[in-house]
Amino acid sequence: MPEHLNTLRIKICGITNVEDALLACELGADALGFVFAPSPRQVTPDAAAAIICELPPFVTTVGLVVDQDPSPLLDRCPLDVIQFHGSESPETVARAGRRAVKAFRVRDAADLEALAHFDTVAAYLLDAYVPGIAGGTGQRFPWQLAVEAKRFGKPVIVAGGLTPENVRLCIETTRPYGVDVSSGVEAVPGRKDPGKLRTFMAAARCAADT
Repeated sequence: MPEHLNTLRIKICGITNVEDALLACELGADALGFVFAPSPRQVTPDAAAAIICELPPFVTTVGLVVDQDPSPLLDRCPLDVIQFHGSESPETVARAGRRAVKAFRVRDAADLEALAHFDTVAAYLLDAYVPGIAGGTGQRFPWQLAVEAKRFGKPVIVAGGLTPENVRLCIETTRPYGVDVSSGVEAVPGRKDPGKLRTFMAAARCAADT
């Protein structure tokens, strides 16, 4: 993997308001995620666009979809990346080209075989498998799977169950391209806790520097 990919990226997902967005950016978040699928963290394209207009430069904006056509979102919202979190086919994801990240809900090594079918994406995101829930569960998957997933040749992002208390161990264990947190830094669904967000960012950066 190219040397530049060793720099940890941190994504704060489930952004619903400009205050949380700006705080995350102030603390050094590399990317912000906006959920367009049904969820306690769901936002409309217009609401996300209004938040994005307030962001400083060089922050990547990510739209999370679950079995949805992203084209209408892209027409109304200036997103940099689409994160596919449903049962989308490789052909559907491929149409987004290098703007696509595909999420996989994993339980064991056998689940990783699906990654090979999505070789057009920019990165793989691994999340915990919880029946009937596409994401945002706050549950962890076996982190060793993130290490094994690197053999498929794409950057690996770890999500699911990350908190200020465990993110350092996660990073030291898996050395991922990025980490993605939502519920682990919330006060309530859709609203970030400033203290948790600060602690998470500090712990992640500290782990990345060791």
